[in-house]
Amino acid sequence: MARLDGKFALVTGGSTGIGYSTAKAFIDEGASVCITGQNQERLDSALASLGNNVISRRADQTDLSEIDGLIEFLGNEYRRVDTVFLNAGITLPCPVEAVTEEQFDHLYRTNVKGPFFTLQKLIPLLSEGSTVVINASNLAGLGVPNTSAYSATKASLISMTKTFGVELLPKGIRVNAVAPGPIATPSMSKLGMSEEELQGLMQMLEGTIPMGRIGAAEEIAKAALFLATADSSYMVGETITLDGGWSSF
Repeated sequence: MARLDGKFALVTGGSTGIGYSTAKAFIDEGASVCITGQNQERLDSALASLGNNVISRRADQTDLSEIDGLIEFLGNEYRRVDTVFLNAGITLPCPVEAVTEEQFDHLYRTNVKGPFFTLQKLIPLLSEGSTVVINASNLAGLGVPNTSAYSATKASLISMTKTFGVELLPKGIRVNAVAPGPIATPSMSKLGMSEEELQGLMQMLEGTIPMGRIGAAEEIAKAALFLATADSSYMVGETITLDGGWSSF
């Protein structure tokens, strides 16, 4: 029997990268999945690729009215949600002196406010024994130059994971998180770098990771699947770091 047979899952930011790989992992384990994203073309492409047992919904998690629309849709169509992967987020590598107020606010609206209110509004739909997995980052616990604002948002998510975990446990909801290190996903191409610069960054990162390579989205998906199932039944408020040993020294 598949580990998510008969379950309904929501994956935010599910059209590419870690979100897409996790949606696929959930489907492969028997779940029906709703993926969200802001780009309809990417959502349509993911929908066609993922095949059966998946739907998509365009939603911008920085807009609370769109979150409300998503929750209303899920409530009307499915009445309950068994598993949530709060994955949608953005990155912004930038020296601390150069971060603007607009950039700072956009990071927090997307990476902190969005997941917070998505989960808050989902609570009435979350079934007894449901699971929530939050996508944080290993950078939350590292001092890496040019990541100050981004890392702070991910540290907020890890803190929220602990508090949500304790507060929602009496409702039968388990909350945990994954904290990936450098992962080869389409988001890397959104950093505003040339192909040459991006390759240089990848090589530099590989040289700092004990395992000597960048991680794959599928590896994060496996951890998210573990946290979404009864395999992790004695875990709550925890964060699994997957970074090839980068944060071990």
